[in-house]
Amino acid sequence: MNRRSAEPSPSYVTEQINLASTDLDRRSTADILRIINDEDKTVPAAVEREIPRIATAADAIHAALAAGGRLFYVGAGTSGRLGIIDAAECPPTFGTDPELVQGIISGGEPAVFRAQEGAEDDPEQAGRDLLARALSPRDVVVGLSASGRTPYVLGALEAAKRVGAVTIAVSCNPGSPLSQRADISIEPVVGPEVVTGSTRMKAATAEKLVLNMLSTTVMVKLGRVSSNLMVDLRAGSAKLVRRARRIISLTTGVSDSDAAKALEAAGGHVKAAIVMTGLGVDLPEAQRLLDAANGRLTDALEAAKQSP
Repeated sequence: MNRRSAEPSPSYVTEQINLASTDLDRRSTADILRIINDEDKTVPAAVEREIPRIATAADAIHAALAAGGRLFYVGAGTSGRLGIIDAAECPPTFGTDPELVQGIISGGEPAVFRAQEGAEDDPEQAGRDLLARALSPRDVVVGLSASGRTPYVLGALEAAKRVGAVTIAVSCNPGSPLSQRADISIEPVVGPEVVTGSTRMKAATAEKLVLNMLSTTVMVKLGRVSSNLMVDLRAGSAKLVRRARRIISLTTGVSDSDAAKALEAAGGHVKAAIVMTGLGVDLPEAQRLLDAANGRLTDALEAAKQSP
C-alpha cells in the first residue's frame, strides 16, 4: 500500500536550520512570538497535502476496528505523549472501551511526565510492549516519530509486521526509515523548526492534527458520531451530563428537564435516550434497534420509522 519512494532522503528536514529564526535570541518578545506563529501557519498546509494518505490510513483503521481489531499508537517522547492523549480521549468522547485505542510510549508510564530519553533507543522493547498487549493480525499499529528514525518506533513496526498487523507511519521527514517499513506512510513535512531540532513544535503540531483526523474520522465511520454530535459520550462529569442533555434536546426537540429524565431512564446512554424519546419505546427496544443498526443512531431511527 505504501507508494513512497524507496530512496530515503539524504538529510533530515527536522534537523535543518530555520533561516527565519537564526537571530531568535536577539529578537523582541513580540518578534519571537510572530516568528513562531508564522511558522505554525505552515503546518495545516503540510497536513492537507497528506489527506490522500490519511484517508487510506483511516479506512484501514476503520476496517480493522469494525472487524474486532484494536488501534495502537507507539512513540517516544513528545510523539508518544501525543498518542497517549489521543487514545485517552476516545472513551469519554466516543464511548469506546479503553482497550480499543491504546497509546504506548517508550519508557512506560514514567515517560509521560518526565523525559526518559534513553528508552527510545531500544527497538526490542517495543516488540515486548506490544506482545504484552497480545498484538494480533487484526490490529493496527501507528508508529509516531517526527524524525522517522526512532529505534523504539521502528522496532514496533517490525514487531507488528511479524504478526501480520497493519502498520502506519507518521513522520515529518520524507522517505524516512519509518515510512519505508510501513504499509501506509503519512509525512507532513513542516520544515525546520524555529528552535533547531525541537520537534515538540511544528512537527508535534502536525502529528496532533493527523491523530485528530484519524481517530475522529474512524469514530464517525463506526457510528459513534451522529451528524456532528458525540452521541456516544460518557457523561462522567457535570459538564458532560449537561452536554448529554443538550444533545438529546437538540436531536429530539424536548426540554432540558425531559432530556434529563430520558438520560436517567437510559442509564446515561445518550443514543438510547434519543431513540427512546424520539420513538416512544422503552430501553430494551431502544437497545435492540441500535444493535440491529450496528450502533448507528441515524440508521436505527430511520429503520424504525420505515418498519410497518
